Amino acid sequence: MMKKMSMPTSKTSLVLFLCQIISALDVPLDSKLLEELSQPPTITQQSPKDYIVDPRENIVIQCEAKGKPPPSFSWTRNGTHFDIDKDAQVTMKPNSGTLVINIMNGGKAEAYEGVYQCTARNERGAAISNNIVIRPSRSPLWTKEKLEPNHVREGDSLVLHCRPPVGLPPPIIFWMDNAFQRLPQSERVSQGLNGDLYFSNVQPEDTREDYICYARFNHTQTIQQKQPISVKVFSTKPVTERQPVLLTPTGSTSTKVELRGNVLLLECIAAGLPTPVIRWIKEGGELPANRTFFENFRKTLKIIDVSEADSGNYKCIARNTLGSAHHVISVTVKAAPYWITAPRNLVLSPGEDGTLICRANGNPKPSISWLANGVPIAIAPEDPSRKVDGDTIIFSHVQERSSAVYQCNASNEYGYLLSNAFVNVLAEPPRILTPANKLYQVIADSPALLDCAYFGSPKPEIEWFKGVKGSILRGNEYVFHDNGTLEIPVAQKNSAGTYTCVARNELGKIQNEVQLEIKDPTMIIKQPEYKVIQRYGQVSFECIIKHDSTLLPTVTWLKDNDELPDDDRFLVGKDNLTIMNVTDKDDGTYTCIVNTTLDSVSASAVLTVVAAPPTPAIIYARPNPPFDLELTGQLERSIDLSWIPGDENNSPITNFVIEYEDALHEPGVWHYQTEVPGTQTTVHLKLSPYVNYSFRVIAVNKIGRSQPSEPSEQYLTKSASPDENPANVQGIGSEPDNLVITWEPLKGFQSNGPGLQYKVSWRQKDVDDEWTSVIVANVSKYIVSGTPTFVPYEIKVQALNDLGYAPEPSEVIGHSGEDLPMVAPGNVQVHVINSTLAKVHWDPVPLKTVRGHLQGYKVYYWKVQSLSRRSRRHVEQKILTFRGNKTFGMLPGLEPYSSYKLNVRVVNGKGEGPASPDKVFRTPEGVPSSPSFLKITNPTLDSLTLEWGSPTHPNGVLTSYTLKFQPINNTHELGPLVEIRIPANESSLILKNLNYSTRYKFYFNAQTSVGSGSQITEEAVTIMDEAMASRQVDIATQGWFIGLMCAVALLILILLIVCFIRRNKGGKYPVKEKEDAHADPEIQPMKEDDGTFGEYSDAEDHKPLKKGSRTPSDRTVKKEDSDDSLVDYGEGVNGQFNEDGSFIGQYSGKKEKEPAEGNESSEAPSPVNAMNSFV
Repeated sequence: MMKKMSMPTSKTSLVLFLCQIISALDVPLDSKLLEELSQPPTITQQSPKDYIVDPRENIVIQCEAKGKPPPSFSWTRNGTHFDIDKDAQVTMKPNSGTLVINIMNGGKAEAYEGVYQCTARNERGAAISNNIVIRPSRSPLWTKEKLEPNHVREGDSLVLHCRPPVGLPPPIIFWMDNAFQRLPQSERVSQGLNGDLYFSNVQPEDTREDYICYARFNHTQTIQQKQPISVKVFSTKPVTERQPVLLTPTGSTSTKVELRGNVLLLECIAAGLPTPVIRWIKEGGELPANRTFFENFRKTLKIIDVSEADSGNYKCIARNTLGSAHHVISVTVKAAPYWITAPRNLVLSPGEDGTLICRANGNPKPSISWLANGVPIAIAPEDPSRKVDGDTIIFSHVQERSSAVYQCNASNEYGYLLSNAFVNVLAEPPRILTPANKLYQVIADSPALLDCAYFGSPKPEIEWFKGVKGSILRGNEYVFHDNGTLEIPVAQKNSAGTYTCVARNELGKIQNEVQLEIKDPTMIIKQPEYKVIQRYGQVSFECIIKHDSTLLPTVTWLKDNDELPDDDRFLVGKDNLTIMNVTDKDDGTYTCIVNTTLDSVSASAVLTVVAAPPTPAIIYARPNPPFDLELTGQLERSIDLSWIPGDENNSPITNFVIEYEDALHEPGVWHYQTEVPGTQTTVHLKLSPYVNYSFRVIAVNKIGRSQPSEPSEQYLTKSASPDENPANVQGIGSEPDNLVITWEPLKGFQSNGPGLQYKVSWRQKDVDDEWTSVIVANVSKYIVSGTPTFVPYEIKVQALNDLGYAPEPSEVIGHSGEDLPMVAPGNVQVHVINSTLAKVHWDPVPLKTVRGHLQGYKVYYWKVQSLSRRSRRHVEQKILTFRGNKTFGMLPGLEPYSSYKLNVRVVNGKGEGPASPDKVFRTPEGVPSSPSFLKITNPTLDSLTLEWGSPTHPNGVLTSYTLKFQPINNTHELGPLVEIRIPANESSLILKNLNYSTRYKFYFNAQTSVGSGSQITEEAVTIMDEAMASRQVDIATQGWFIGLMCAVALLILILLIVCFIRRNKGGKYPVKEKEDAHADPEIQPMKEDDGTFGEYSDAEDHKPLKKGSRTPSDRTVKKEDSDDSLVDYGEGVNGQFNEDGSFIGQYSGKKEKEPAEGNESSEAPSPVNAMNSFV
């Protein structure tokens, strides 16, 4: 039995090579995996079975296929091999099986009529196309015949025969007059399915000389015209009435055969006076609901999508006041073959079993035959694993050599079906397609889905483990999906950690780890509350949240589930929303929504706005409506309106608005007419014809608009022909073979009279052709079918009504439908300007091949590899669009020293044309980025060790590194600059012969042959001489020194106390008086900001001693920090020493942009100096 695996409905990412594959193995749509797996050929595109071609154009017979390795193609014609190399007119497209037969350069389409079949073959099998029957279309001329005038008595029936020439495909028939106007049809006069024009009874108005039958051959875009037929009706009094007689079909019964799925058309046309009415019934049943339609004034019964159940007897009954006639049509529905179960591709592992099933139905029952790789299976090479059982092929214990493409052919007398289905036997070790160490983050108590997308043949078994050495996961707390996904329905905090997925089959084993993090849910701990606020007050809603510290929340406020109004009165704070100067329109529901990348919560509150307490004041209000409207001076196109204003309610009326209602076309709808100043109470109004007017007036002041006045009496203007034509006439094709003419229809009052219609006229521009016209009503669009692709047309639309035509309309230019461009730009050239910029040139495509409005060109380009690393990685394509007919463009932002590919495509309104062949170009070297890091380690008395990483983006071949360094003394001055050139293959250096206890600044960069890249900087200090450090420490620890420091500190404390006491008493102490008298400029007044005494404060000596900041032990400077230095932090020097004498202070000063040179010596700071800052 075939091993089946159902594809999970929740995961659409697992598909097979074709969309409709059901197989023993699922092949994920992974590009790298698909490139490695072998696959038999599959036909992806082919021409229709019955292919009618235009004899004036090249014949293109499509055959596209895919497979691994790519398939080769061959053709048969009329059952024998078709050697295209021997026919100069026939070529095959590259990497394709599509044939192009050159007719436009001398070939004859008739010479290539026949039955064609394509075969696509690779080492895994061969797929074949349908039999493609090629026939050139034909549009023969009408045979010459002498037509005698038809003399008919009034009330008799008449049939005007069309008898069009036999074309391929059959033409479309229609009847027109000499003015190219379609002849009106009705229940009395109508066209039959065979193209003849039937008159149930003729009337005197049927007399005319120009009954013309036209045959339109859409394939060749030609129209053939029959000679005009003359009809003359003579009257006899009285006219004799007649009971119905069927004109078509004749007799009492007939038969009809139709194929399943087609449209069934049955027709009955009767003669008689009065004109008969046609009714249809199905004997012994009902007409099918939802599929039955009546056309041609119920003379045609149309049933769509017929089936065997629609077989039976259909009766048409023609009836008038004198009697009836009927006809029974016996309908039999046959069926060409149709699929019940089409064979589907089968992917198996060696040793597995499977089946191909091919089941079809039809009437009569179709026969089933099998082919293997395009050869009847009876004469195909034997395969011991294969057994044919009617419509089923059974495979048992398949091997890799069993791979092949099988064809099932189901045929009967009405047609055939052909389906390719491959059997692909694969032996593949397991592969895990989910990225390694993929991180999943979920909210606590929510489901967690951990992916383990896999593939292997035989199908691997999947196991999950938690932790590196954890046991296999089992139990109800986990759900294991067929596609490898592990589901934790309720993830808790203890669910976090590393999970390992293991896939194994008999060919191997592989595992992958993913990480799961559990986050705390977001909560609103203080929600907004219901508020009632008086108008013009202020209100606030709170929304205080608690969230996981690793998630960044965003807070959004909504009003009535929509964005807040764009109003400065709405102030959104961190935890609240404040509304200033509240108005009535602020009433509503306010919602606080908190979103993180993983969850979302919300809370709402209602704001009710109430009126403020009333205060005595003058009441300003909208005016009262005008009254006593009167119409005078009635003319066809104008009238006078007058009125009396209402009370203005303490606010002067600024203007009056006059509105009108058209009770004839839009009753109940009021339109703006005009407005006049508030001092005017009469107005002269212009009117349109055929409008039943009534008017009303609205008064306006600064407070607002009044209620409308009562309507005036009605006034109906006389009808007239239209004054204007429709606006915005356009002609734009929606399909390659049509022209859609659209316009803005006239409004009701613009019609100027009853019976509004539009005369739509068109003709091809720059072609000596007559106007084609049609009259339509109640529409704003007309579709002209069968047009050539993208050609200009002259178009005009004229309005008319029962009283006549509008003025002659202006012509507009439109175009029939666009199609995709046919050719790609040629001669694509790339000029590399520099390492990041290139210029691409191309030849424009011929405008004839654009087949639409040229919108521009698109350049697709992508990086293939970096030449410095020689490694390939997937980079998404970039697209640049160049508008208009440009033939060049710039490609910015390229990466130096890299290989790129590009192609160019032309774009029209329909889409993009084919791509030009890929063009390869390379960018030259550039300067490198800064080294990825610089570490300074192992400081000694006279040496430092430097280690560095190569630049992240070398942008070429590194030639060397440059190291510059200089000492920094304790006054922030820089010493002499030393430069060292280091080979490119080095990654560390020991600097020797340095000064002890000295700070050095280092500048480090890399070079290519183009130049130097950006530099990275760092600072470091050599350690102090131990003997000197001990001497300095000895001085600082002498008893006399400590006593002196204490005495000085005590003296300062006493002076501060005395100053404070004297100041509180309001007097001045002597020192202060002396200083005031001498006005020493160095003595400053007391600082207001900190309360200290400026005259006894030393700006330097009394600064608190800063704590030292330790430079990281590894001296690592990241790239983004490489330009920073300790000198960026403030002014002044504060330092301390560790017990071992090493300096841990902080150097600060102005930031250097470039290294400076100097000769000042470097001096280590002393703890003695630090102590001096206290006295």
